[in-house]
Amino acid sequence: MRALVIHAAKDLRIEDRDIEALGAGQVLVRIERGGICGSDLHYFNHGGFGAVRLREPMILGHEVSGRVAALGEGVAGLTIGDLVAVSPSRPCGHCQYCQEGKQNHCLNMRFYGSAMPFPHNQGAFRQELVADQTQCIPANGLTSGEAAMAEPLAVCLHGVRQAGEILGKKVLITGSGPIGVLCALAARRAGAAEIVVTDITDQTLTHALTAGADRAINTAKDTDAMPAFQTGKGYFDIHLECSGAPAALASGIAAVRPQGVLVQVGMGGDMTLPVQAITVKELSLRGSFRFHEEFATAVKLMQGGLIDVKPLITHTMPMAKALEAFQLASNREQAMKVQIEMA
Repeated sequence: MRALVIHAAKDLRIEDRDIEALGAGQVLVRIERGGICGSDLHYFNHGGFGAVRLREPMILGHEVSGRVAALGEGVAGLTIGDLVAVSPSRPCGHCQYCQEGKQNHCLNMRFYGSAMPFPHNQGAFRQELVADQTQCIPANGLTSGEAAMAEPLAVCLHGVRQAGEILGKKVLITGSGPIGVLCALAARRAGAAEIVVTDITDQTLTHALTAGADRAINTAKDTDAMPAFQTGKGYFDIHLECSGAPAALASGIAAVRPQGVLVQVGMGGDMTLPVQAITVKELSLRGSFRFHEEFATAVKLMQGGLIDVKPLITHTMPMAKALEAFQLASNREQAMKVQIEMA
């Protein structure tokens, strides 16, 4: 089978790889779609992010969907040809955190396309993938493109969950990439009364408005907008920071009301924080990392028509044009979510 393998920054290759043996409780999935994520772009453009660096060739990708091609012994509830969204998260189920119900913090996590451990966890941008049945969530009724959006939507459902009660709250979202827009959809579904999204590109902010944001602000052009929200000790109850940019988090800290909540969803490396401002406003700063049970919920929300991700999928390209796909995905002025056809 063919797979997309990153060797170093800008060195992306299509290579032949062996198909893993199918074991008991496992499913062979013929991958149809794979969405390019921000972490994939970090590996492609920079060879890693923060302290995480490529140390060996690695198959990229973790936002995938496909059709069931074969079933291992003991697998029930799936049939050949079913469309499934494949969760990239494979917690061990036995460590301290798995036993505490914190599977996203598993000590032995195997997450597709991650260079955090060594040897690296190989990714899912391949034509055929052997996955555990627990990873394969039935997604019949969706398109393969929609099903491949379950992973980023699950990230956002977890982030919104970290914020606590959202019903009737005023929410600021900084960063209007796929994660920011999906957070807007999730926050609205959770009952947010007002949602304001900021970014520095008009193209991405258009998607935020399509997703139901009440206001979209280009902070590079409208320099007076955020200071207006910072008067009187702040305006927003909740800040979902989705850009990973230190300036975005700082602007949110100034715009959130006393005893408000800030959730860092975007991954951008370490930041210097205005701790005094957090202290005197009694703000709660929370992290948000991956997901677990939210993955199946993401699929169900899409199947029920409660969250529509289709407008975010701006480009679909064949595997043969993977290099162009990654270059396009790196251009925020042109693309929101770029997906690759793996067949």
